[in-house]
Amino acid sequence: MIRHAVLFKFKPDFPAADKAAWMAGLDAMDGNIPGLLKLTHGADIFQHERSFDYAIVADFASAEDIEVYNTHPLHEPLKKYSIPNSEHIIAVDFHL
Repeated sequence: MIRHAVLFKFKPDFPAADKAAWMAGLDAMDGNIPGLLKLTHGADIFQHERSFDYAIVADFASAEDIEVYNTHPLHEPLKKYSIPNSEHIIAVDFHL
C-alpha cells in the first residue's frame, strides 16, 4: 500500500466559494476512484509559522493506482482551484 500526502500553503486571497467547491470535490473522490482506498483531508489546526494550511492524505493499493487518480475526471477539475490559489504545494508518497 502507498500513502500519498499533499500539503498546501494557500494564497491569502483564495476565494471562500472556490475553497468550498474544492473541499466538496475532495469529499466526492473518496470511494469513487478505482484504487483509492481512503482519502482524508483537513485544515491545519495550530497555524504555526512553519505550518501549511491544508493536508490531503490518500491511501492507494499500488503506484499504478496513483496514476489513475492523478488523471481521473473527479480529480482533474480540482486542480483549477488548488494550483492557482496556492503559494506552495508539496507532496510525498511512501509505502505503508
